[in-house]
Amino acid sequence: MSVPIMAVVRIRGRVGIKPDIRHTLDMLRIRRKFWATIVPYTPSYRGMLHKVKDYSTYGELDRETLIDLLRYRGRIKQGGKITDEWLRENTEFNSVEELADAILSGKIKFHKLEWAIPYFRLRPPKGGFKRSTKRSWNDGGELGYRGKEINRLLRRMI
Repeated sequence: MSVPIMAVVRIRGRVGIKPDIRHTLDMLRIRRKFWATIVPYTPSYRGMLHKVKDYSTYGELDRETLIDLLRYRGRIKQGGKITDEWLRENTEFNSVEELADAILSGKIKFHKLEWAIPYFRLRPPKGGFKRSTKRSWNDGGELGYRGKEINRLLRRMI
């Protein structure tokens, strides 16, 4: 069985953060508000996510949301979007769907791809946040682990 893929979205800004938490956010490659990344849910990443839970939200990513994230917000380091044509010409993948399946199955890690920018720049969510951005998900806020609900938030931000 493969390791679940987690989407991590930074919700709070850069001012007043402790240096060790800032360093962890930098290692996750979410340096600014409304940036997102995808990571495998391994014990080392689990510790990092727990450390930054007061500045970000995360949860399990599904296939459809990952495809939309790659297609509409995925960028190439040489400039431009990730498209089926570009993938067919320059990589072993024939489509964005094939790339998403490889990421979800654990065959490749998104941050290890040398041609892709390892984060996604998103918009603020349509309709705004429904809860407080200073409280955890379990306490009626937006921060921390939210499970499958991350897909609903990401769809509003793509």
